[in-house]
Amino acid sequence: MLSVSCKASIKAVIYLGSQLPKGQRADIKTIAISIHENEHTVGKILQRLVKAKIINSLKGPTGGFFISETQKKLPLMSVVRAIDGNDVFIQCGLGFERCSDSHPCPFHKHYKKVRGYFKEMSESNTIEDLCNDLTAGNAFLSKV
Repeated sequence: MLSVSCKASIKAVIYLGSQLPKGQRADIKTIAISIHENEHTVGKILQRLVKAKIINSLKGPTGGFFISETQKKLPLMSVVRAIDGNDVFIQCGLGFERCSDSHPCPFHKHYKKVRGYFKEMSESNTIEDLCNDLTAGNAFLSKV
């Protein structure tokens, strides 16, 4: 459903949100290590997130990537749209170009429900909501 880049973006934004109370900025390498993603991939997604105004960056020796309180209040949907666009909410679960209620793939009726739930969850949960689970120790960004 989500691209690898979108999943990495969500993890990066949650990581940056968890650093906000500490007032810390993070460099690409630190973020990549913290979310267990390739440094090159993280660099590209961070640029896209800055361009979409979901996160901020400052250059220089005290620079890095960070998120503001206002950005932390953005819905998860803003990250998904910035990276994967709206197609993720209408695409076929099996990848067919032509799939609809009138011309369904074998997976359509089940996947349509999952897409709808994911869209609702992305609209109703903020970056902060996801960060709170992380900082409370109820969720993790690392592999088990």
